[in-house]
Amino acid sequence: MADVNRGSRPLSPFMLGIYYRIQWTSASSLLTRITGNALIVGVALIVWWLMAASIGPGPFATADAVLRSWFGDLVLLGSVWALWYHTLAGLRHLVWSTGRFMEIGIAERLGQAIVAGSLLLTALTVALLWT
Repeated sequence: MADVNRGSRPLSPFMLGIYYRIQWTSASSLLTRITGNALIVGVALIVWWLMAASIGPGPFATADAVLRSWFGDLVLLGSVWALWYHTLAGLRHLVWSTGRFMEIGIAERLGQAIVAGSLLLTALTVALLWT
């Protein structure tokens, strides 16, 4: 392997912005994993709130204060977006399981559509629930 001519290409993608163009398919795949794990934080916050409500007024007041704070609003908003994004990405993978829309151009447009759709659906959810 030592005598293989590798040319001037980099050996590893450690400098993504310089040598490699980040693709929508890889970015959306990464976001799917991140949103799946991030949903755990939102679920943990809601479970804590529900458990505090079942324990008594003191713990509930604390949990409710956190949930209604700017941090709680941020986590819940992020969870709504993550839920919509993760759902749309799951539907995309379901379609891909049938062998459809696997061409590079279409796959990249699907990644863009998932980001746009998740932002739109999040805005609609916020408009309907937080008014």
